[in-house]
Amino acid sequence: MIRIFTGDDRVRASQEIAKKLGDSYEIIEGADLTPDALPSVFLGNSLFSDQRKILIRDISTNKLVFEKLPDYLDTPHDVIIQELKLDKRSSAYKAIKDKVEIKDFPLPENPNLRLVFDIYKTAKTDGKKAVEMLEKIKTEEDPIMFFGLLTSQAIKDYNNRQGTKEKRVLRELAKLDLSLKSSSHDPWLLIEAFLLLLRSF
Repeated sequence: MIRIFTGDDRVRASQEIAKKLGDSYEIIEGADLTPDALPSVFLGNSLFSDQRKILIRDISTNKLVFEKLPDYLDTPHDVIIQELKLDKRSSAYKAIKDKVEIKDFPLPENPNLRLVFDIYKTAKTDGKKAVEMLEKIKTEEDPIMFFGLLTSQAIKDYNNRQGTKEKRVLRELAKLDLSLKSSSHDPWLLIEAFLLLLRSF
């Protein structure tokens, strides 16, 4: 079974993922997949179980792989694909939209939304200034939601220009996502470190 969760509200999406997949599941970064790896992901068994629980993140950013998704709708595994946004014009989306569960998790309207986007744009050239801008709003923001908005901007950049820098930023955001979920450090410190380094990626 394949489900697709979309939207910027990664907190609510993560809660739903945990509800559906439990505490133990595989995490696969869609940007790193190749078409020849798909049979082992969707059809291969693990040593311990015939049915696997798999979370695949941002597979639609990898167009070659995403176009192959309709070939694996009969997977025996419990698969959730998490995306910030799906291109509803793509042939893959049109082929799967009526055959899989698609659930949207939009963020509630954010009065600081424009400023969040400005922070990301500023960080691409001046990380220190971006951190100063963040200091003014972070008491009103949730760090995980803020991270989701950063990610949405990075994916927009990638969709506009699929260069080496854009790919590297997405990989660094994937690492930051793991750190935010597993680290005991203040999440704002991790986000600030990302903003300071963004120019160098």
